[in-house]
Amino acid sequence: MGLIRFVKKWTLPCSMVLGVLVYFLFTEVKPLEPIGIAAAPYITDLLPVLLFLMFYVTSLKMRIVELRPRAWHFWLQVVIIALSAVVVGVILLVDDYKTKLILEGVFICFICPTAIAAPVITEKLGGSAASLTVFILIVNGVATITIPVFFPLVEREADITFLTAFITIFKRLITVLILPLFLAQLTRRYLPRLTERINRHKNIAFYIWAFNLSIVMGMTMHNITCATVGGATMLLLVVLPLFVTLVLFSLGKAVGRRSGESINAGQALGQKNTILGIWLTMNFLNPTAAIAPCAYVVWQNIVNSLQLWYKEKYGELKW
Repeated sequence: MGLIRFVKKWTLPCSMVLGVLVYFLFTEVKPLEPIGIAAAPYITDLLPVLLFLMFYVTSLKMRIVELRPRAWHFWLQVVIIALSAVVVGVILLVDDYKTKLILEGVFICFICPTAIAAPVITEKLGGSAASLTVFILIVNGVATITIPVFFPLVEREADITFLTAFITIFKRLITVLILPLFLAQLTRRYLPRLTERINRHKNIAFYIWAFNLSIVMGMTMHNITCATVGGATMLLLVVLPLFVTLVLFSLGKAVGRRSGESINAGQALGQKNTILGIWLTMNFLNPTAAIAPCAYVVWQNIVNSLQLWYKEKYGELKW
């Protein structure tokens, strides 16, 4: 019982540790390596399915009237674009390869849109999942413009067009956000008893995300262990995202505090869709820079774990 209570209390850290242990188990233990290689593509394919289920369950608690834009939604777009533009400006002034590589990693952490899981964590913290959902729609729409504008400046050979960025982001939005939101509203309207039964289990979406996080951590460890960079560069690519994480969560909370929505805005700016960020980096920027969004996975979930612990202990998140 003590172990179960511990896992419930520290679900996200336990999920991360589990993901790391399973990854090394199936990559370092020789008899298990073939199983790991064969299973890896299928496990990766589970990610969008789990995200779909997670957001569907979360959306069952939302009402259409709650899905309206707030002023801070647009102020945070300004913050994201401004921070990204500053880093891009510095990159254009730098000639050193290693410094440019590190800055690319920082840049992708800034410009990456909000995670689909953000509404789940926000709801656990006492915020509004509906408000986060609207923000995710807006930030992804803005990203289809900013990413094709900034990427060629960051990496001269980046082969990404407006259409490529739009299709990539929009396809993810349709499959893991818009479709489950639409189906959830139909369920609320025509299957109220099913909706009520699912909503009784308040933590379903959270535990789906925890399982998803284990898979993401396995992918993260793969990218980090396969990277071929020096110790100092690796250290900076891992540690700098910690400062980026703290800056983004702090700025988000500061902006949202004026509207009484510090929790919502903090998660909106701080909790990033690192899966998309890693994919974009590996395909259109320097692949080694993907270590930074991989590290961001760890830091943002440590921050989320501390927030959840504080909320559980004191009943309210005041910071």
